[in-house]
Amino acid sequence: MNNTSKTQKIIYWGLTALVGFIFLGSAISKLTANAEGIKIAAGFGIDASTYSMLGIIELVSVILFIIPRTGVVGTFLLAAYMGGAIATHVQNGISIVAPCIIQTFVLVVAFYRFPALRTDLLKSKS
Repeated sequence: MNNTSKTQKIIYWGLTALVGFIFLGSAISKLTANAEGIKIAAGFGIDASTYSMLGIIELVSVILFIIPRTGVVGTFLLAAYMGGAIATHVQNGISIVAPCIIQTFVLVVAFYRFPALRTDLLKSKS
C-alpha cells in the first residue's frame, strides 16, 4: 500500500469516526433518557418515549452510515434527521447554525467517502 492510499484510508476512517462520535453521543444521551435532555425535549413538545425513539432512529442511521456498504443510505437518513432538527429549531425560534454545520459536515464527509454520490449529485446537465 502506498503512502497516498494509506493517508486516504486514514482520512476516510477518521472523518467517518468523527461523524460517528457526534451521532453516537447524541443517540446514547437520548437512549439513556437523562433528565436534562428530557427537559429540553419537553420544551420542544417531545415526550420521553418520542425522545427515546429519536435516539433509536439516530443510532440506526449512524450505524448504516459507518458501514461502507450501507453508507449512502445512512447519509440520506442522517441528512433527513438533521433536516428535522433544523425544522424543530426554526419552529421554536432557536438558532439553526449548529444543526446546519453538522449536516454540512455529514454531507462533506459523504462526498469524500462516496465519490459516486458526489458525481451523481453534482453532475451538470448538458
